[in-house]
Amino acid sequence: MARKRASGGRGRRTWTPRVEDYTQVLVEQNPWHRDGEVPAALAPPVERRLAPLLAKSLQAADPWRFQLVMGPRRVGKTTCLNQAVRGLLRAGVRPARVWWLRLDHPLLLQFDLGALLSVVRDVDPDPSEPAFVFLDELTYARDWDLWLKTFHDERWPFRLAGSSSATAALGDRRLESGVGRWEEQYLAPYLFGEFLDLLGRDVPLRVEATLAETLAAALDERPDLARLAPLRTAFMLTGGFPELLTPFAGGDVDPAADLESLLLRSQRTLRGDAVERAVYKDIPQAFGIDDPMLLERLLYTLAGQVTGLVSPQRMRQELDGLSQPTFDRYLSYLERAFLVFTLPNYSGREGAVQRRGRRVYFVDGAVRNAALQRGVRPLTDTEEMGLLYENLAASHLHALARQTQARLHHWREGQHEVDLVYDESDQPLAFEIASSGSHSRAGLLRFLERFPQFEGRAYLVSPDAPPLSPGTAAGRIGTLPLDLLLLAASRQADRALALRLGG
Repeated sequence: MARKRASGGRGRRTWTPRVEDYTQVLVEQNPWHRDGEVPAALAPPVERRLAPLLAKSLQAADPWRFQLVMGPRRVGKTTCLNQAVRGLLRAGVRPARVWWLRLDHPLLLQFDLGALLSVVRDVDPDPSEPAFVFLDELTYARDWDLWLKTFHDERWPFRLAGSSSATAALGDRRLESGVGRWEEQYLAPYLFGEFLDLLGRDVPLRVEATLAETLAAALDERPDLARLAPLRTAFMLTGGFPELLTPFAGGDVDPAADLESLLLRSQRTLRGDAVERAVYKDIPQAFGIDDPMLLERLLYTLAGQVTGLVSPQRMRQELDGLSQPTFDRYLSYLERAFLVFTLPNYSGREGAVQRRGRRVYFVDGAVRNAALQRGVRPLTDTEEMGLLYENLAASHLHALARQTQARLHHWREGQHEVDLVYDESDQPLAFEIASSGSHSRAGLLRFLERFPQFEGRAYLVSPDAPPLSPGTAAGRIGTLPLDLLLLAASRQADRALALRLGG
């Protein structure tokens, strides 16, 4: 227990931590030091794709890089790190060489990283073995980027992995500190392919070097997509968050049996965990804002026009004359907290890309439903469902682009538009997302006239579209079932992640 000390007020006392209190925190946060195992409650058996790859990369001596796991709240970052700890122990790393520090703990917040890791270094000094240190909620530590730079440049005997629910003001100084010293690993919500694997519904798909090649191969081989539509709808409405999806893993819960209950449960959970904690805790802590209620109103307004063009002037009017600099800053905070992302208009010329209108999407459409407190409306509103289809496709391509470093855009010129332009090296793709295969192809046709480099790689995507290659389609526009695009993007993201981490 901590010692009581008089505070100077009338009979009031404060708590002064003792050395034993800090020691107890370290004992509690590192249970494997006692029994050599990670408790199952911390590292459940169902692993995200990143967990085993992270454990493997931390053991690699060359290149020597720290790993920072970034992503939305409730996406499983802490669980992933714990699973990586388990992987290290099973690979033969001594438990005493593996350390966990949760840096938002009230006691640990009082120290800088240098002091904390000096303790770790001195507890079990062994120059022949590195210590593996996991820094949960890393960005709560003061000057964390400068300390990581110091640890790397001075060759402290550590292999480090950290996590954060916000990029925490990764400005120019922090980006410069990170070059050659750490890598950021984006942990997205579950993608559709990973969800199917969770259910034991593997759909074999040959994965090629690029998404364009993978789709072309799939259109030739025609993977079995039968009976996926109810699962995709349940996945889309529930959201790709582990705590909402893992009950389906044992087969005890049918994800398509009671969509209303799943939808309402998702909104209740994500409203508190993904929306309010990000808006009222993560972003204020990371960026020092003093009006989180205004930030929540902005998020609500964005949710109401998801998949649409961002109109700063109109939104500023709706938000009581919000200034342009504040609007831009707050929108960037929502993006850097992994709640939303925006897509610039494709121009084909790098210098013109950022000067035209942006579209807004949510990293997961279920978070959008929670922000709006939509209730069961998506189940009966076809327009609402169409927005969610487009957001689902956009979020999958966004997650893939984070792994491949490709660029994702939309395109609009006058009355013509294309929803998603996946600009990857010399095999770019264009997609129009629709609720029906009878949707107009006028935007795609105009786009091909303007950008002939997309010839043979332009698709209309809808839940009911037949698989048809652009080379055999009338009008040069191929068609893709939505489930095939989601599955291909999922598998392509898995491949890119494994390649980046040496898997």
